[in-house]
Amino acid sequence: MVALPDRILMSGEEYLVWEATQEQRYEYWDGEVVAMSGGTRNHNRISANFFKLLDDALANVYYALRLRTCEVYIVDVKVQVEPGQKYFYPDVVVTCDERDTAPQLVQFPCLIIEVLSPSTEAADRGKKFAKYRQSPTLQEYALVQVAQPVVEVFRRNEQGKWVLSEYNLGDILRLESVDVEIAIAHL
Repeated sequence: MVALPDRILMSGEEYLVWEATQEQRYEYWDGEVVAMSGGTRNHNRISANFFKLLDDALANVYYALRLRTCEVYIVDVKVQVEPGQKYFYPDVVVTCDERDTAPQLVQFPCLIIEVLSPSTEAADRGKKFAKYRQSPTLQEYALVQVAQPVVEVFRRNEQGKWVLSEYNLGDILRLESVDVEIAIAHL
């Protein structure tokens, strides 16, 4: 394994070329490359469950009603938060925007889901959410607690304000951005 310097600095264009050749995933924060931390089995299971439940529900809606096509991505697809400035890897991202055609990049997300861990919770709640909120297409941002079965969903209301709804183990989570309901127990 090649040792990397403590700080890796490069342009956004250099990052996109370089990161595509790496085995590990890296986010990009205003010129600095940041290594992604490894997840736990529970973190991985919850992310995978969210992906599968969303993917199945969205496929069923599309085939039954021939409505807009939404795509769900996990793991290796990053979100362009600010062109050339910020690129993040959420645990799950959904786009329903036909402009999203890049093979490893979502530019117009409607739903982002982050499964929280002790090492990422502060950033997921703080600076990442602050940047995600600037996306005009993002309608919902979900934070999933691994230690306890709680999902917090921040929704953009008609006035453009973000409103929090909390869901516990016995609840049904309604994701309005994609018109899908998921039992918290299934996650």
